[in-house]
Amino acid sequence: MALISVRRLLIIVCVLSVVSILLIAVSLLTVRQYLDSPLALPDEAVVVTIEPGRSLQQIANRLSAQGYLAWPRALVLWARWHGFDRRIRSGEYALRADTTPRALMDLLMSGRVVQYPVTLVEGWTVRQVLDNLWQRDSINAVLRDLSDEDIHAALETSFPALEGSLFPDTYFYIRDTTDLEILQRANARLHQVLDEEWQRRAVGLPYESPWQALIMASIIERESGYQAEKQDIAGVFVRRLQTGMRLQSDPTVIYGMGSRYDGTIYRSDLDTTTAYNTYRINGLPPTPIALAGRDSIHASLQPGAGTALYFVSRGDGSHQFSDTLEEHNAAVQQYLRGGSDNDNN
Repeated sequence: MALISVRRLLIIVCVLSVVSILLIAVSLLTVRQYLDSPLALPDEAVVVTIEPGRSLQQIANRLSAQGYLAWPRALVLWARWHGFDRRIRSGEYALRADTTPRALMDLLMSGRVVQYPVTLVEGWTVRQVLDNLWQRDSINAVLRDLSDEDIHAALETSFPALEGSLFPDTYFYIRDTTDLEILQRANARLHQVLDEEWQRRAVGLPYESPWQALIMASIIERESGYQAEKQDIAGVFVRRLQTGMRLQSDPTVIYGMGSRYDGTIYRSDLDTTTAYNTYRINGLPPTPIALAGRDSIHASLQPGAGTALYFVSRGDGSHQFSDTLEEHNAAVQQYLRGGSDNDNN
């Protein structure tokens, strides 16, 4: 009788053991399937912010409350078992529609935070750049209340002025990056590009420094967005400097007018002396008038050959080039008849 009871007990133990093993196996399989199943996310990416010091339990609970994470406790236990909960990095993370709990943990440990693009446009002034940066709540505006002189000092650049000292390009940043950090990157990039182009410059140019070449590049940038013509325009201006002619560039007049410019240049504006009115001053203005891209910098240092000393807009983005004033005046009459002479050089 006792022998039978022992056998029954052994059978029960064996059955319970098998059941336990099966339950554990099913549980592990269920957890694995859960970890590799997409979260309940919308089609568009969802950005979640992980604050410094936030625990995985808090993160999981918040995602669960938002309806994205089904079993927060399961994720937390699994992550703790592997020590993943101690490797989470703060920041903003973009969760795509196919993100799984396992991929979520990989992302939170990777530090691959959201990157925001900002484009500094060729031909913009520094003030336009700053206005664009200050409209973004993702940027920490530490320069907002500073003057241009103070911003120039904070930038710690070797360029003698703030205007034109940034390279137009698209830059990526993370939330709470400062406006100063973005300016520093754009300034460093300009130094790199300008140095590369200066080392390959043509001989006999009328520049004493890369800064003067950058000033010329900014004028070329504002004169034409037509890349194929930039070197021809540079050639006109370089020949004018070499022969002692004034540049007579309308964009420099506009820059010197500042807020007075209303879209039209009048004869009185051409006759008003400012530091930037190249109808009234000899040589280059004291600073760039805009951000110059690589094409314009290259053109200023590799001007096109030729004999033209004048150009006028055809009205389609291109220009008519002339060797003599008589030819130029005829071109002005042809292309600007009935219009303004705002692009008459």
